[in-house]
Amino acid sequence: MKLLYLIFFALILDLLLGDPRWIPHPVRGLGRLIGYGEVILRRLFPNHEKLAGMFLAAMVVSGTFGVSLALVVISSRLHPLLGDMVQVILIYFSLAPRDLSAHGLRVLRELKKENIEKAREKVAMMVGRDVKRLDEKGIIRATVESIAENSVDGVTAPICFAFLGGGAAAMAYRAVNTLDSMVGFQETPYALFGWASAKLDDLMNYFPARLTAWMMPISGFLIGGSMVQGYRILIRDGRKHASPNAGLPEAAIAGVLGVQLRGPQWYRGVYDPAPFIGFDQRPIVRGDIVRAIGVMVISTFFLVIVLGWVRLRFIG
Repeated sequence: MKLLYLIFFALILDLLLGDPRWIPHPVRGLGRLIGYGEVILRRLFPNHEKLAGMFLAAMVVSGTFGVSLALVVISSRLHPLLGDMVQVILIYFSLAPRDLSAHGLRVLRELKKENIEKAREKVAMMVGRDVKRLDEKGIIRATVESIAENSVDGVTAPICFAFLGGGAAAMAYRAVNTLDSMVGFQETPYALFGWASAKLDDLMNYFPARLTAWMMPISGFLIGGSMVQGYRILIRDGRKHASPNAGLPEAAIAGVLGVQLRGPQWYRGVYDPAPFIGFDQRPIVRGDIVRAIGVMVISTFFLVIVLGWVRLRFIG
């Protein structure tokens, strides 16, 4: 039961603070560590990129977990309350619901000002695709997709791991996610070097992505969406994505909102003839950004309740 309270307090802390730049955030430190590690390991294994990438993933994830666990153990021995505070802070650092919502709302504000160029700049901070070709509907679609996918990466997956192993496990997940975002690409020069990071990210997101996606239609129903269609599109289109996980929450939200997501797009100058996800029942509109945020928030609430009950019922 205590872990449920700690996760709840971490969410409150994120709601209040988000990701303030004046606080030294360990994820930014992880980014620097990964950058240095890549340079060193590429030099050590110049002809074995895949092996070098495996070493990087193993060292960063195990190191993050070990340091985080040591902080929890040492602080708990000093005082139990101090240990709980450290747990809350570690879980807080692993989460990003407020930042995810804020990014989406920044895009929305620029669209309301009819400033397409600024909106493209804001959405470029959320997605990896080329944004110069996006019109307003393309910008909205990209924003909704990012909210759907990052509902798992930045919110529900860290919560799942926090329930499994507290702050240390949540931070280990964040290390995996950071590795994937920095080196887990299929293109040169990371096709081999980033293989281990990408596969580990897929593995760790497997259960959280499915749990989240199956909660989203219920959440969407509470904000006026179609629960039945959410499940229908989740089942039909959830695998229409190169990622084994990302397409599931995108399909669920597309079904709930009654819009189409994804479709053909450009990545780093390369055309990707991706299939559409969802029914084209109506044009996607600006308000769908707010609705997607609502689905994310309600799904997070449900997830905490469900996992809290499961842990209390079977673990204690």
